[in-house]
Amino acid sequence: MKPAKAIIPKLDDVAQRAGVSTATVSRYYNNPAIVAPATAERIRAAIDEMGYVPNLLAGGLASNRSRLVAVLVPDIAQSIFNYTIEAMASELSLDGNTVMLGLTGAGNARMPQLIEAALARRADAIILTGIITDDGTRERLRERAMTVIETWGVPEDPIDIAVGFSHQAVGRDVARFLHGRGYVRPLLAVAEGARARQRRDGFLEEWRTTGHDAPTVIDVPLPTRFGHSRMVWRHVSQMSTPPDVIVCGSDVLAQGVIIEAQSAGFRVPDQVAVVGFGNLAIAGDMRPSITTVDVDGARIGREAVAVLRRRATGDRIAQKVIDVGFRLIARESA
Repeated sequence: MKPAKAIIPKLDDVAQRAGVSTATVSRYYNNPAIVAPATAERIRAAIDEMGYVPNLLAGGLASNRSRLVAVLVPDIAQSIFNYTIEAMASELSLDGNTVMLGLTGAGNARMPQLIEAALARRADAIILTGIITDDGTRERLRERAMTVIETWGVPEDPIDIAVGFSHQAVGRDVARFLHGRGYVRPLLAVAEGARARQRRDGFLEEWRTTGHDAPTVIDVPLPTRFGHSRMVWRHVSQMSTPPDVIVCGSDVLAQGVIIEAQSAGFRVPDQVAVVGFGNLAIAGDMRPSITTVDVDGARIGREAVAVLRRRATGDRIAQKVIDVGFRLIARESA
């Protein structure tokens, strides 16, 4: 004897149990923010009691929305982007969206394939970390009727919307800070990525105004890891005149450089100062604590989701670039 076929609840059944219309249940899934809290609670209770699972594919075909948002980041290991990812994923899930997380890799090598994957899956939006420089990809995304948000940068000509801050301004501020503190021989340990190069260029531009010799610049591979600090310190140990301050592209690298310097018998910051970037938790926990640049990654994520919410209601967004700014935190290492 065959087992009895399970009765799969439908949208109408949920509506009847909750005492609302099917249209209200649909709104609960498609745009929960517009459903009254008490009504949403009744619908949620009916869904839990009946074990209802919506057919999102059918709903997507009917509404022309997939409720899929592609979030593309270089990496998530020791990453300054994690606060942004967490904030976006949390907020997007509240709106009933699914996040497709793609790792673009060093130098965004896998970015084109991941963009194609998002387009093939009819993603409602693509949120990118960084700025796309390839003209063909930019035009391809502009032609699509979808939201594209570039984060962690403020391009002059965004594809659609940009949420971030000026990396060149970061570099200029760090240079002004160090000059004001009396440092004269900076060494820049710069990652090979576009954002780090912008900070380097901003630093060099500002440093030229001080009248001091040009800083030493060494390239650090992407993705930057703790172990790269040994390479940086090896370079320092071979210099005839060592730097009085080392500007690192990340707090993780700065942490490693401090440890290498101390292992070599150097006092930080008395004999060599160190500056990081990102204000990760380790920056405040280290001894000496790390002077760094704080970026509100969570706010970047929230601002990006706010753009999607406004677009979902048909709101026209005149402000194409949302600059969240940054702040330099002076601690013990410089």
